[in-house]
Amino acid sequence: MKKVIFMGVLGLFLLGSCNSKSGDSHEGHNHETEEHNHEGHDHEHEGHDHKHEGHDHEHEGHDHKHEGHDHEHEGHDHEHENHAGGSDEIILPPAKAQAAGVVVSTVEPGTFHQVIKTSGQVMAAQGDESVAVATVAGVVSFKGKVIEGMSVSKGTPLVILSSKNMADGDPVQKARIAYEVSKKEYERMKALVGNKIVSEKEFAQAEQIYENARISYEAVAKNHSASGQAVVSPISGYVKNLLVKEGDYVSIGQPLVSVTQNRKLFLRADVSEKYYPYLNSIGSANFCTPYNNKVYTLKELGGRMLSYGKASGENGYYVPVTFEFDNKGDVIPGSFVEVFLLSSPMENVLSLPHSALTEEQGSFFVYLQLDEEGYKKQLVTLGADNGESVQILSGIKAGNRVVTQGAYQVKLASATNAIPAHSHEH
Repeated sequence: MKKVIFMGVLGLFLLGSCNSKSGDSHEGHNHETEEHNHEGHDHEHEGHDHKHEGHDHEHEGHDHKHEGHDHEHEGHDHEHENHAGGSDEIILPPAKAQAAGVVVSTVEPGTFHQVIKTSGQVMAAQGDESVAVATVAGVVSFKGKVIEGMSVSKGTPLVILSSKNMADGDPVQKARIAYEVSKKEYERMKALVGNKIVSEKEFAQAEQIYENARISYEAVAKNHSASGQAVVSPISGYVKNLLVKEGDYVSIGQPLVSVTQNRKLFLRADVSEKYYPYLNSIGSANFCTPYNNKVYTLKELGGRMLSYGKASGENGYYVPVTFEFDNKGDVIPGSFVEVFLLSSPMENVLSLPHSALTEEQGSFFVYLQLDEEGYKKQLVTLGADNGESVQILSGIKAGNRVVTQGAYQVKLASATNAIPAHSHEH
């Protein structure tokens, strides 16, 4: 029985062992197959991917062709840009030009004078000036706002002289007392001279003292107020110079304010002696004032040359040239000015006003009108300058239409609104 059991167990053991070998053999086969198939499959797929990669390269090549096509388009665009940059035309519609104050004039040849540029001074005629002086001693304060160049009428208060708290006392009070005392003495002498009690000489002296005291008292009492003694303008005209400052102490007779009538003014120009041979050809002059940068022409002011000398002084190297002109404008006597002496005439000269010029780094430009809304920047060479206009040596020709006012507005348009003369839209 035990033998039978043993044999049965041994048989089961052997059967399990066989199954195990069979499973191992199958497992090994599968791994081999799996490995082979997987690798093979992957290699095939890799091959397939390489083909696709090749296909992608072809596509890349195709893209390069398109890229080349794009470069052609890019080249076309560059060509367009070059076309745009090469155009100097500035577009400014008529409505905008009018709003900006742009004025265009046609250039025509004309007469232009040789110019000697120098400096000078505007002076008033001697007889047309007067000075207000202090009628009493005191401290200066100005009546309102008194400035050089302001218009004044005869009798206009200019300065107040205050004598309050002064050691010498109130000048008006002193003048009144002196007047009253001298008056009494004069009346007493007048009664005695008839009876020969006093001499004629003594009476004359008393009379003179009385008259002086009366005039002095009336003068100070006339313009006296609680604030002090007023000093008025002796003539109608313009304040030329303020000779004192606020708070200054002045004595009787001290000059305070000079006033000029400005009926006739004089322009004195100091010219280098090297121009002396040309002075006899000078017919007129223009001058520019520093306070308003305005150019005045003596022709419009009724000006004429009075004289020119040999030298301005013993050791001077300049020749004075003097003009007289009417004071029709707001010229202030005493002001130093820039002078443009007009000499020999030149015919068939192209010239433009200063307002037509713009400057960039020492070079000068004008703007030509090409059509209704088109403008062009043009370099020009300048010649003689008379203060108002400038001779143009090159850059423009007769018949050109040039911007004479509003040039800077066109310049701004060139910087912000410049477009090609011809676009693809056209």
